[in-house]
Amino acid sequence: MAVDLHVHSTASDGSYSPPELVEQAIARGLTALAIADHDTLDGVPAGQEAAAGRLTFLPAVEISTHLGHHELHILGYMLDLDYEPLLAELDRIQEERVRRARKTVELLQGLGVNLTYDQVEMAAGGTCIGRPHIATALVEAGAVESPAMAFDRYLKRGRPAYVDRYRVSPARAIELIGGAGGLPVLAHPRLVRRDALVPELVRLGLAGIEVYHVQHTPHDVERYRQLAAQWHLVQTGGTDSHGPRGTYPVEVGQVYVPDSCAEAVLAWKARQGS
Repeated sequence: MAVDLHVHSTASDGSYSPPELVEQAIARGLTALAIADHDTLDGVPAGQEAAAGRLTFLPAVEISTHLGHHELHILGYMLDLDYEPLLAELDRIQEERVRRARKTVELLQGLGVNLTYDQVEMAAGGTCIGRPHIATALVEAGAVESPAMAFDRYLKRGRPAYVDRYRVSPARAIELIGGAGGLPVLAHPRLVRRDALVPELVRLGLAGIEVYHVQHTPHDVERYRQLAAQWHLVQTGGTDSHGPRGTYPVEVGQVYVPDSCAEAVLAWKARQGS
C-alpha cells in the first residue's frame, strides 16, 4: 500500500487540477494523498471534495522560507483552513509573488525580450504566479526553446532577470503551521543539504521530516529515517510531482511512499486532540 503526501496542483505551479490529481491517485491505487501547493491552500477544498469517501485526503501546504543563505521549505499537514494568521501570511506571500513577477518582466524587457505581464498571467491561468509560469510564457513568446533554457538564461539566481522573493523565516512558518493545528515537516532535506540545522528546527517546533522524495536515493531514505528516529520526527514522503511542468517530471505515486507515513501523520494529529 502506498501514498503520496507531496504533490502540486494548478493552484500553484502544478500541471493538473486538484480533482485530476485525486483521480490519478485513485487510478494508481494510492490510499492517501496530500496536495501541498506552494504558499497557498487554494487547491485543498477542491481536492477534499473530489476525494470524499474515495481516498484519504490530507490538507497541506508548502511554505518557502529562508534561514541565512539557506532556502528551506516547510510542509504543513492537517491544517485548520480557517486559521486567519496563516491565511494572512499566505496572502502576503502571493502579493509578493506578483510584485516579483512584474519586476522580472521589467528586467526581461530591459534585456530586449518581447514579453508582457499579461502573457505571464495567461500562462499562470489564474493561479498564483511563479517563475515556472514566466518560463512558460517565455517559451510561448518564442524567446527560449524550453523552460529549462529560460531558467538557465534568465531566471535562476545569478542570471540577469532573477529577482529575490519575500520569504518568511522557518521559525515563523513552523509557528503558523502549529497555530493552525498542523504538523510542520522539513521538505526534501537532501536538497537543503544542511542536516546540521535539524536540531535547531526541532527546537523551533519541527515535528516531521520528508524521508521519501523523487530526488532521495535509497541511501538518503535510510539516512533520513535514522535522523527521524534520532529526533523523534514523523516520517513523511511524496513525489513532489508538478506533472509535465516540473523540473523533474514525475507523476503522482511514482515514488514509493509507504502508507505508514500517512498513518503517522493522522496519528500525530489524533494525539494533539487527546
